[in-house]
Amino acid sequence: MSIVTKKGDKGKTSLFLGGVVAKDDPRVELEGVLDELCSYLGLSKSLVKGAFVKKQLESLQKDLFIIGAEVATTARFLKKLTCRVSKADNERLEKLIEEIEAKRRPQDRMFILPGKNLVSSVLDISRTIARRAERRAVTLTKKHILSNPYILIYLNRLSDLLYLMARASEK
Repeated sequence: MSIVTKKGDKGKTSLFLGGVVAKDDPRVELEGVLDELCSYLGLSKSLVKGAFVKKQLESLQKDLFIIGAEVATTARFLKKLTCRVSKADNERLEKLIEEIEAKRRPQDRMFILPGKNLVSSVLDISRTIARRAERRAVTLTKKHILSNPYILIYLNRLSDLLYLMARASEK
């Protein structure tokens, strides 16, 4: 089967498990932001040296796939999803944040100008994209399209984690 289906040529696209929406639908917008974020995390993963950080970045990418699947699923099909972001996922991010923060000096806790090195720069770009994803998720939540409260929390924690990972990569 070819990647060229021509189904989107009139500005429509299919949702996961059923349904068709316009390509400028808020769901599709968030999907695009999640895809962009996942790609930048992949770039970060390709640049970092440590196996532990690579593993964490890949785990975040997989989480974004899970979020993306839920975003692209209408309410009537949500029960068919085998995996959704949960409180445990947010707790995992919070634990990582705590571990990184425990290693930071008090004087390191301030605003910074991005660009100290390539890895931190890409992680900072990823952080800003995560913030955009969070804003798009707020829109979907307000419109009662997105009902999982753990997605908003996850995206908020993710941007915090990416900030800390960027700072840690500057050392």
